[in-house]
Amino acid sequence: MSEQIRIAVAGSERQVDAGTTAAELFADDATVIAARFGGALADLARVLADGDEVEPVAIDSRDGRDILRHSTAHVMAQAVQELYPEAKLGIGPPVENGFYYDFDVAEPFTPDDLKSIEKRMQQIVKERQSFVRRPVSDDEARAELANEPYKLELIGLKGGAAEQAAEGASAEVGGAELTIYDNVRPDGELAWKDLCRGPHLPTTRNIPAFKLMRVAAAYWRGSEKNPQLQRIYGTAWESRDALKDYLDRLAEAERRDHRKLGRELDLFSFPDELGSGLPVFHPKGGVIKREMEDYVRRRHLEEGFQYVGTPHITKQGLFETSGHLPYYADGMFPPMELEGSSYYLKAMNCPMHNLIFRSRGRSYRELPLRLFEFGSVYRYEKSGVVHGLTRVRGMTQDDSHSYVTQEQAADEIRHLLNFVLGLLKDFGLDDYYLELSTRDPESDKFIGTDEQWEVATRTLEEVGKASGLELVPDPGGAAYYGPKISVQIRDAIGRSWQMSTIQLDFNQPARFELEYQAADGTRQQPVMIHSAKFGSIERFIGVLVEHYAGAFPPWLAPVQAVGIPIADEHVPYLETVAAKLADAGIRVEVDDSDDRMQKKIRNAQKQKIPFMLIAGDDDVAKDAVSFRYRDGSQKNGVPVDEAVAEIVDAVRRRLQV
Repeated sequence: MSEQIRIAVAGSERQVDAGTTAAELFADDATVIAARFGGALADLARVLADGDEVEPVAIDSRDGRDILRHSTAHVMAQAVQELYPEAKLGIGPPVENGFYYDFDVAEPFTPDDLKSIEKRMQQIVKERQSFVRRPVSDDEARAELANEPYKLELIGLKGGAAEQAAEGASAEVGGAELTIYDNVRPDGELAWKDLCRGPHLPTTRNIPAFKLMRVAAAYWRGSEKNPQLQRIYGTAWESRDALKDYLDRLAEAERRDHRKLGRELDLFSFPDELGSGLPVFHPKGGVIKREMEDYVRRRHLEEGFQYVGTPHITKQGLFETSGHLPYYADGMFPPMELEGSSYYLKAMNCPMHNLIFRSRGRSYRELPLRLFEFGSVYRYEKSGVVHGLTRVRGMTQDDSHSYVTQEQAADEIRHLLNFVLGLLKDFGLDDYYLELSTRDPESDKFIGTDEQWEVATRTLEEVGKASGLELVPDPGGAAYYGPKISVQIRDAIGRSWQMSTIQLDFNQPARFELEYQAADGTRQQPVMIHSAKFGSIERFIGVLVEHYAGAFPPWLAPVQAVGIPIADEHVPYLETVAAKLADAGIRVEVDDSDDRMQKKIRNAQKQKIPFMLIAGDDDVAKDAVSFRYRDGSQKNGVPVDEAVAEIVDAVRRRLQV
C-alpha cells in the first residue's frame, strides 16, 4: 500500500499518495493549468508534500492568464530564434491583456515577419512541447547562456531588486534561485530553453488562442543609453471566443481613440514644434476645457476650498525640502541656471502650498484649511510612454491640499471622497472602484516612520471600506511621502482608468516645519491631505473623449445645437432661433454654407452635435422647428420656445442625448 500524505485543497483536507503531483490532483479539471502552494504559484508538475495547502489556478483567472501569456511569450521567442538564429533574447513578461518579448536583431521586424513567426508558433503549439523547470546555479546559467548577453546581465539582478532594475525582469529572475525552462518535444528532445522564473503551462498544447499584434522599438532596461531592441507584442486568451471578444474590444477602442477623434472633431493637437507630450487645445477643445475648469473651480469653492496661485518654476532648494529632488528627480525636467541659482519647472504644486500655509501663524480654528489651484506642472515622461492626452509632459492639475489636525483626517478624507464621487457622476462616470496604494517595506524609496505609515494607511483603508465600494490593494504603489486612495473608473467599453487621487501625508508638514497653535496653546504639526479630482485636466479630457466616443453630453459639447435650413431663404429665421438659444446660454451655430441640407445633417452628425434644428416653410409659418437628435431620431413641428426649453433643460441637468 502506498504511503499517504495529508494536504489541504482549497481549504478542505485530503489524503493522497506520496509522490502525487498537482497535475494528478487536478486531472479531472482541464481548465486548471497551475497551482498555488501556500500562496506561491507553481507548475502542475510539482510533487505534493505532506501538509501542503494547495489551490487550483484556472486558465481564465488573472494568474492563469498571466501564466498562459508568459508561456506564449516563450513560444514566440523560440519561433523567432528558429527563424532568425542571430536574434538575442531580452525580456519577455506577461502584461495586461497580453505579452511581449524584446529581441536584438540586425533589422527591424516587418508585418510579413510577424506572419512567419505566428505560423511557426502555431506549429510549436501543435507539437505539444512540455515546459520543464530546471534549477541552476549562477555559474551553470552563465555557461548555458554564454551566447545571450542580455540574459547574462539579468543573472546579476536575481532577487527582489530585479523589477526595479529592468521592467519585466522579475518574470525572469525575480525569485531566490535561478531556473531555466526547457521546451521539450514529446520524444524527449530539447527544442529550446530560456532563463525564467515560471511557472508555465504543462505543454504548448495548452495555448488555446493567440495573436501577434505589433512591433515597437524599446531600449534595453528602459535607458536610452542602452541598445535599442525590437519588441514584439502579442495577446493570448483561454479560448478563441475570448480572443475574438478582445479583438472586437480593441477595434472599438481604436474607433474611440481620443487622438483620432481629437483631430476629426478639431479639439486639440500635438505640434512637433512644441515637443513630445505638450498638447495645444483648439477653440472647440478649449470649450470643453473651460467648462471643466469653471465646473471644478465652482465645486471647490462650494466644498470650502480657497483659490490660490503659484509660479511655474522655483529654486532647487524648495524641491529638496519637499523631498521631490531626492525621490522624484527622474520625473523632473533638468534645471535651468539663472543668477547663480538652479531653477526647476515644478512637477508638483504641494511644496508651494506649504509655503502659503507657513507664510503666517496658524490656529486650530482655521483647520481644516483647504487650498486649491489650477497648477501647471511639468514631468519628464520617457518618450516611449507619452501617449496623447493620457500621458503628457505638461499638464494642468486641479490640485488641492487640506491641512487638518490628526483627529480631523478621517472626516476630511471622507469629505474629499464624496466630493470626488459626486464630480465623476456629474461627468457621466458612475462605474468605479477604489485602489489603496501602500508602501513596499523592502524599498528605500519611501520616507517616514513605520508608525506614520501604519496610521496613514489604516485611516485611508477605514474610509475606503466605509464607502461601500470595492477596495483593491496596490502594494508598493504609494508616493514616497504617503499612501493614497485612487478612484479607478470603468469606461463605456469596460476599460479601467485611474482618475482622482487622495493622499495622506505626514512627511511634508515635518520637512517644512508646518505648525498651528492648538486649543491648549501648544504648537502642533498638521496632517496634509493631497487630492486631485480630475487628476490632470488633459488626461480627464482624453478619457472623456474615449468614454463618449466624442459624443459629449450637451453641457460639455463644443457646439450644443446647430440650425440647418432647408433652403437659403430659411437662414434668417434660424438666426432668430439661434439668437434665442444664445440668450439662454446655449452654444449654437447656423449652417449657412452652400451644402445641400442632407450634407449639412451629415456634417453635424460627424461633428457629434447633440441637437439639430431644421427649418423649412412650414416651420417658419408655425414658429417651429424640426428637432433632429444625434442618434438620427426626429420630432417635427416643435414650437421654438419648447425647443429652446428642451435644450436648456438637457444642459442644466447634464443629460446625455
